[in-house]
Amino acid sequence: MADTLSKINQIKILSENVANKNLTNSLKGSKGKELRDVAEQFEAIFVHQMLKQARQSKLADGIFSSEAQDTFNDMLDTEYSSILSKKNNFGIAEGLIRQFSSHINAQGKK
Repeated sequence: MADTLSKINQIKILSENVANKNLTNSLKGSKGKELRDVAEQFEAIFVHQMLKQARQSKLADGIFSSEAQDTFNDMLDTEYSSILSKKNNFGIAEGLIRQFSSHINAQGKK
């Protein structure tokens, strides 16, 4: 149940971010900016999965463990992953940008 709520929260946050970014990008019309935004969002999802796996590897339950605590921890991990991916350079976003920028440049020349 907590995993389902985690995925719902993740989808909700990403859809809100995408809606805001799409509005901003439609006003600017920059494909490179869109690629950077999507790459950074992917990096945030990747970091969130790392944090989630680290939290699942705990050896024992705490005395206050509950489904509500698990949900809160998942939402906290989502926020942490967003902050970590913006403040630190993991290299995932840059790798994606390098890989897909040639596709954007090729589409722009057509």
